[in-house]
Amino acid sequence: MDLPYLHSIYKDQTLFGRYITNENIEPLLDKLSNIFAIDVIGNSVEGLPVYSILAGVGRIKIFIWSQMHGNESTTTKAIFDFLNFLASEDDVAKDFKRNFTFYILPIVNPDGARLYTRENANNVDLNRDSVALSQPESKLLRQAFENFKPDYCYNMHDQRTIFGVGDEPKPATVSFLAPSYNEQREINSVRQKAIDVIVAMNKTLQYYIPGQVGRFDDSFNINCIGDMFQSLNVPTVLFEAGHYQNDYEREETRKFIFFALYSGFNMISENVLVGGEIEEYFNIPQNKIIFYDMMYKKVKIYYENKEKITNFAAQYKEVVFDKSVIFRAFIREIGNSEVCFGHVEFDCNEEEFADINGGHLPVNGVEANFYIGKSRKFSNGTEVFM
Repeated sequence: MDLPYLHSIYKDQTLFGRYITNENIEPLLDKLSNIFAIDVIGNSVEGLPVYSILAGVGRIKIFIWSQMHGNESTTTKAIFDFLNFLASEDDVAKDFKRNFTFYILPIVNPDGARLYTRENANNVDLNRDSVALSQPESKLLRQAFENFKPDYCYNMHDQRTIFGVGDEPKPATVSFLAPSYNEQREINSVRQKAIDVIVAMNKTLQYYIPGQVGRFDDSFNINCIGDMFQSLNVPTVLFEAGHYQNDYEREETRKFIFFALYSGFNMISENVLVGGEIEEYFNIPQNKIIFYDMMYKKVKIYYENKEKITNFAAQYKEVVFDKSVIFRAFIREIGNSEVCFGHVEFDCNEEEFADINGGHLPVNGVEANFYIGKSRKFSNGTEVFM
C-alpha cells in the first residue's frame, strides 16, 4: 500500500497547524454525521460539548481519544484524516468497518484546546486525574470507557521538540508506549498485546522515518489514564506525536500518525500479531531530552570581563494569536548543557555576541534578538540576511 499517496487523498485540508478546537472540527462532524454516529457525551467545565464518533460494526472494539491535553492537536488532525479514509469506498476501509467498531473522542478537553493549554479550565492535568476523577472531562472519558468496553485503547498525545531518539541528532517524530500496569513494570498478556501493536506500527514507520521512532518511559503512575486502563486489563497504546525536521506545524507528523493507525489496524484486522515481540519493543530506543530548537555554536562572549568561546541555545514558546499559534524564540541555555543538539544549528565562527542594546552576554529568558559579529543579525532566533 502506498501510504503517502493514501494520506494525500484523505488528508483533511480544513485542519491545519497547531490550534485545533471544537470550532474547527464541528463542520467536519456535521459532514460525517451522514456516515457515522455523532453524539455529545457531556460538557466541559465551561460548558463546551465533548463529542463522540462511532464508526464501524465489527467485533473488535477500538477506543481512541485525543486532546485530553488541549494544546496537543496533531493526533486530532490525523484522526480526521483516518475518518475521511474510513468513510470512503476503499476496500481496506470497508474491511476495517466490518472488523472494527471505533469509538472516538476527538477533543476530550475542549476548554484547554480553546485556551491552548495542557490543563483544563480548572488548571487540572486530566492525565493525572484517572484516580480522583475530579473533573467533568475525566469522568466523561472514564464513563465512555466503561460503557464501550473496548478491546484496545489508543491514548493520543503530542510531545515537545526537546525529545530525540538515541544518541544521534534525530528527533523523536513518533513515540509509543505500552504503559505499565503495576510498579514492577511486568508484562502480562494484556500489555503484550499493546506491545505487539507498537512493534507492527514501528516496522511500518521505519520505512518512512528511520531512526525517528522512540519509546516513552514506562514508569508506572496509576493517576495516568493509560496506566489505569492497562491495569483494568485493556491493552492500551500511548501515541506521542513529535517533531519532524522543519515541521513546527506538525503537518508531516500527522501523516506518520495516519500511517501508524492504518498499519496497526491492518495488523490486528489480519490477525498477524504473532506475540512475543518483547525484544523488538525494547529495542525501540527510549526518548531522550537532547534538543533545543536553535543552537548557536562557537560564539564569543564576555563574562566577568573575560573573553570566552561558548555555545548557547534558544527555544520556541508557543503563543496563540488570532486563532493560530505563533512561535517566539527565547534564549534558554548558555554554556555547557547536557542538551547537545539544535534542530537548527548556527556556526558563529568565534564572532562576538551583542544583544540589541549592545550587551555582550546572552541572558536566559530574553527574546532571541541579537547580533553575531558585525554582519549577522538574528531575529526571533533565526538569521536575517541584511
